[in-house]
Amino acid sequence: MATIKDVAAQAGVSPSTVSRVLADSPRISQETKERVRQVLNQLDYHPNAFARSLVTNVAGAIGVLIPPGTEFFQNPFFSEMMSGVAEVARSQGYDIVLSTSASDEMKVLDRMIRGRRVDGILLLRSRTKDPAIQTVIDQRFPAVLLGRPPADQPISCVNNDNVKAAYEATNHLIRIGHRKIGFLGGDTAYVVTADRLKGYRQALLDHGMEPDERLEVFSYLVEHGGYLGMMRLLAASARPTAVLASDDVLAFGAMRAAGELGYQLPDDMAIVGFNDIRLAELANPALTSVRVNMHDLGVAACELLVERIQKPASLPTERLVPTELVVRNSCGAKKFPTNVLSV
Repeated sequence: MATIKDVAAQAGVSPSTVSRVLADSPRISQETKERVRQVLNQLDYHPNAFARSLVTNVAGAIGVLIPPGTEFFQNPFFSEMMSGVAEVARSQGYDIVLSTSASDEMKVLDRMIRGRRVDGILLLRSRTKDPAIQTVIDQRFPAVLLGRPPADQPISCVNNDNVKAAYEATNHLIRIGHRKIGFLGGDTAYVVTADRLKGYRQALLDHGMEPDERLEVFSYLVEHGGYLGMMRLLAASARPTAVLASDDVLAFGAMRAAGELGYQLPDDMAIVGFNDIRLAELANPALTSVRVNMHDLGVAACELLVERIQKPASLPTERLVPTELVVRNSCGAKKFPTNVLSV
């Protein structure tokens, strides 16, 4: 493997001149630049990115802090979202560094920031009390949050209007005739769960229905979590006729549980999910879901992060990606009157 000294010797210049050519310094003549670049190509020389980052304080990479647990690897939402992140990172010349820890998320974050391994960080979750968000704020490190931050934590973010989206999904179930609607959510510490629960409850209240905590179940944000959560809902005395799941993987688990207990979908039970992952339309029956435009979320998040890296002193910015309800067979919309209540 060629070194910078090899290039300098063959080009007849000093190693410092080669370094200046790599940095496209205006102090080097065009003739010298062309001669050095020709040798760089001949020797197939590639700069040591790590060594260069020690000098320039630029890593040429963005970090993605993966939360502890298995949700990132089991939920298709993240892979689709990351395709958008990768698209922008590639076009802007950044590598992506994925970093996770099964035990101490804050140590991983600290290494990324203090070690200058990355130029900016994408945080993939927001909790009601989130030390990771507070850390990047305190360190004044370029960062973007996927989700809505807690009210007292000023950080740039990319999000959907999850309150509105859950409201519209619940409204749809009410409009097609349901009066006992369950809510199947993820971790209650997640801001996204709180927002979708808020939209669900508000839709019930606006149609004269009091939210019933017996119809609200929270579980792990994986398919088995949805399965267990649905089993609890169907064991309740106030058994629902429809369920809004705050994630498609929860909805899939709910569908499996309902099927094992003899429920026919959508005749006996209507289910609506969130995210509209690609498997939603392949399910049997096809899953009605709120499309959050996962790829677009990733694109917007990475674009905003690049802006934060280039302009670190700019004020925090929020970008909202629109959602839409995609109606398929799992909610049985065609089996109920559509004019039960005006919306």
